[in-house]
Amino acid sequence: MTESQSADLPLRDELKGQEPYGAPQLTVRAMLNVNETTYDVPSEVVDAITQEVRSAAQTLNRYPDREFTTLRRKLAAYLTGESGADIEAPQIWAGNGSNEVMQHILQAFAGPGRSVMSFPPTYSMYPLYAQGVYSRYIAGTRSANFTQDPHDVATQIRERRPHVVILCSPNNPTGTALSLEVVEAAYEAALESATMVVVDEAYGEFRQPGTPSALTMLADRPRLIVTRTMSKAFALAGGRLGYLAAAPAVTDALRLVRLPYHLSAITQAAANAALDNAQTLMANVQRIKQQRDRLVTELTAMGLHPYPSDANFVLFGGLQDAHAAWQHLLDDGILIREVAIEGHLRVTAGTETETTDFLDSLRSHLNG
Repeated sequence: MTESQSADLPLRDELKGQEPYGAPQLTVRAMLNVNETTYDVPSEVVDAITQEVRSAAQTLNRYPDREFTTLRRKLAAYLTGESGADIEAPQIWAGNGSNEVMQHILQAFAGPGRSVMSFPPTYSMYPLYAQGVYSRYIAGTRSANFTQDPHDVATQIRERRPHVVILCSPNNPTGTALSLEVVEAAYEAALESATMVVVDEAYGEFRQPGTPSALTMLADRPRLIVTRTMSKAFALAGGRLGYLAAAPAVTDALRLVRLPYHLSAITQAAANAALDNAQTLMANVQRIKQQRDRLVTELTAMGLHPYPSDANFVLFGGLQDAHAAWQHLLDDGILIREVAIEGHLRVTAGTETETTDFLDSLRSHLNG
């Protein structure tokens, strides 16, 4: 809808003139802009999903399991194995992508007259989540190299006293991960006010060796929430399945704001089949991590400034004209992400061929 078309509609004042979230969706030979897994879903996983969905289709005349019982059990088992934490089914909540999960969190714990805090540069949807539930958004700050210090984070939380604070680890678009000391400091500061702490681990499976998950901190911390997604490591971006782990009291609270039967039987079936084949899907995670680390090495050799990444992408700076570099790559059939950081671009780690094509094209541009 254009601005002229909406001019006569009684749109909420705070939405007037706003642009919806979005990234270019172009069909090019290397789509490396939205951090998808660029490997195709393995054929055996496609077959497993097809079988599960076919079975679910036979009872589509009935509403889906409102409590997604099987899915919660499988997600809990997966997280326990992946993180080493002891996660049980009552601690799990899921939705149509981590976007809906985050919306549920803010509907329950933020809302009118309350505030939401995150630390830019970070995921650009956080302010929009806050706006959507009529909450005030607070932009915290981070250091010049995009890292976060425990004392600084705790100080900002104590000064601003948000109702929900979101820590993104690994952070998007910078790729930087948080130490558990930062999460602990944030949580201790949050206890001094009515604050929930959310650690967004959408890229958690891509962590560097030795980088722990905040899932290991959940025990005895009822105000801590850790969110995950199946869009990235599980190659299920089109399936739309996000989830969280928290104290059972949190999942009870989220039942108050979810829409009835919000998670379709088809979505549950696809996610269950993917979880049954997690080992097959995780093989591609290791390949992606190899290409990510290769990107850091080769971008550095080009004289650019990539940031250490625990995600499936790399942010790099040192470009005199980032948009010109982006356009050169696009003209070569390679789509990466422009970010709101001067002189910087972000590239998803793709297949070996896609990564090579990106590096060759960028090198050609720089040597122009």
